[in-house]
Amino acid sequence: MTAVSGRRPAAPDPAVAGQAAEEDLRALFGQSTALFASLAGPAHLVETANPTFFASIGEERFRTGVALVDLMPELAGQDFIALLDQVYRTSEPQTGRDVRVVLGGGPHARETFFDFTCEPRRDADGDVTGIRVLGVETTQVKHAQRLMVEHRALLEQIARQAPLTEVLDGMARCIENLAPQEVLVSVLLADPDGRHLRHGAAPSLPDFYNQAIDGIATGEGVGSCGTAAHRREPVIVTDITTDPFWDDFRHLADQAGLAACWSTPILARDGGLLGTFAMYHRTPRVPQDADLALTRVFAGTAALAIERHHIEQAKASAEARAKSAHDELAKAVRAERELRAEAEQRAAAAAELAARVRAAAAAQAAVPHPERCQLGGPSGCTEAAEIKIADSWGDSAWGCSTHVEEAILNVRSVFIASEELGGLAAYLNR
Repeated sequence: MTAVSGRRPAAPDPAVAGQAAEEDLRALFGQSTALFASLAGPAHLVETANPTFFASIGEERFRTGVALVDLMPELAGQDFIALLDQVYRTSEPQTGRDVRVVLGGGPHARETFFDFTCEPRRDADGDVTGIRVLGVETTQVKHAQRLMVEHRALLEQIARQAPLTEVLDGMARCIENLAPQEVLVSVLLADPDGRHLRHGAAPSLPDFYNQAIDGIATGEGVGSCGTAAHRREPVIVTDITTDPFWDDFRHLADQAGLAACWSTPILARDGGLLGTFAMYHRTPRVPQDADLALTRVFAGTAALAIERHHIEQAKASAEARAKSAHDELAKAVRAERELRAEAEQRAAAAAELAARVRAAAAAQAAVPHPERCQLGGPSGCTEAAEIKIADSWGDSAWGCSTHVEEAILNVRSVFIASEELGGLAAYLNR
């Protein structure tokens, strides 16, 4: 039979238990994508932190045993330090969602977002000795959400047929605002023959630069954009000062303060060249996966906007041609109607004249054949009336051969009328 001791097990030491819990947290978050930091005292000394924490704030700041505000001076003017002070003072945990934190300063400043929980650390007596920070960086998620919102707005602009310049300018500004580092966006539009590139949008590039490259040729070695348009594939120039593609434009880039240029061709669905989409940088830089993804998204959006613009232009041109043809047809119809009316008027006048001639001829036919010449004038003529003459107006007279010859020479459109032969028709059918 085994003897059982009557002593109770010793109560766990709170300090030892707390230290064990900290070690468990370090082990748990050591390789996690979530960030973890243990801060001590009211100055929030960085006692320990996992690699994710230092990766988020900048691995060059990998130090412990210093106050958080000394490690990250940019936090002094932000709300995060005040939140840590509140947790330390009140011993109440605090949580934050999509909290904006600007890391770094000057040209290297970058906007980040975090979801986090700040919990008080206590000693054996329950007093607050520090703060544990657990969180995850949500910058990419936040940027993706903003990207979706901006992209949807661009698609709505395209759908409502906003002017192409407005869409491209808005797209360029959107990318410049979304990019984690400073970037200057340019969109060039291809001529119909694909041989030259024209200014489309570049809201942040200087005017002299936009004017200088407006109309550049597409071809091998013509900067990043001319080469990308020629090759129909992206061209990444990470350092303009040394790349041979920029030999003819290096002075412009230097004057504009540009050090890198990544250009992507904008292609239609049938593979035709629509333009180029370029991202410029102030310092030499190699693109990251996020940069390339952003480029692909907006190059596709630009292609949609440009193709839609071309369709609308073709539609407007076709409508203008149809209207012009319609106007010309209407003009021809009006002219035809006027000619027809004029012809009808002339036909009516001719019919009226013919009727008058017939009436005059009938009246003359009813007059008896005179015995003496009627063409002698006021003094008269006693010669026999042997020949009848007439004119186109239906007037006729009889005269002698002498006066008939004189009348034919002096009076327009006078002809000899032969009653015996019955006129021209009788002569033709003789």
